[in-house]
Amino acid sequence: MKYKVALKEAQKKCMEAGIGEQAPFFLLLELSNKEAHNLYMEYEEEMEDCLLQEYLQKVERLLTHEPLDHILGYSYFYGYQFLVNEDVLIPRPETEELVAHILSAYDDYFPNEEVQVIDVGTGSGAIAIALKLEEKKLQVAASDISVEAVEMAKKNADKLDANVAFMVGNMLDPFIEQGLKTDILISNPPYIPKAEVMEESVVNFEPHVALFGGDDGLKFYHEIFKNAHKVLKEKSFLAFEIGYDQKVALKALAKEYFVDAKIEVYQDINGKDRMLFIYNNIKIQ
Repeated sequence: MKYKVALKEAQKKCMEAGIGEQAPFFLLLELSNKEAHNLYMEYEEEMEDCLLQEYLQKVERLLTHEPLDHILGYSYFYGYQFLVNEDVLIPRPETEELVAHILSAYDDYFPNEEVQVIDVGTGSGAIAIALKLEEKKLQVAASDISVEAVEMAKKNADKLDANVAFMVGNMLDPFIEQGLKTDILISNPPYIPKAEVMEESVVNFEPHVALFGGDDGLKFYHEIFKNAHKVLKEKSFLAFEIGYDQKVALKALAKEYFVDAKIEVYQDINGKDRMLFIYNNIKIQ
């Protein structure tokens, strides 16, 4: 079967299943190890039998709404390839913007300093590892309540040669128990309200413990805010990913716990409120 025929048939099936045309196209790119322009040039060529069979089998998995990243076993984040499976949340593009903002804030407020960073609810380790790889002077520790998630994060750190300390435990507990004090506290906690309707691929294939944040989506922010003083240094900042409609509620909640702090919400590339930063004893320009 020619590349063109296999792709068109796969795209037709995926469109009928409500999945769209992009997933089967990117699946073929990855399995064939080709760049898009090379694939177009070889559209009329016959696919090797082993490649064709693998492609057809994985298209069937796409039709069940299994995420492409799970089918491939990896996902790209901040220019790095991370292993993923059903135990961890697939890294999202908007979270790359959180990493970029954290690095920019580090440059502004701790330029060239060796500082401690903790990442709460690390999942695949994407945020923690990307930060360490981008800035070697960051001493990064990360936690997750899921043993399986921490195992996956360790595999990613080993694969990418990132020196990050991973701990199993609930939220801030592992850091509090070790008496660790940090300059930067980061979290992309579960923030989706329990009743929110989600895509089938998310609900059926991604870990609910990494998605849902209680009735209003704010459960884990409450817990982190309440205990943050136990791990924060006097001069420090906190950085969170948030839901696009949680700005007002979270700024008010943050003000209850960080009375004298500067609290800012930044938008993502799509113009949606996406990042909450809390600056303690730091002068904001």
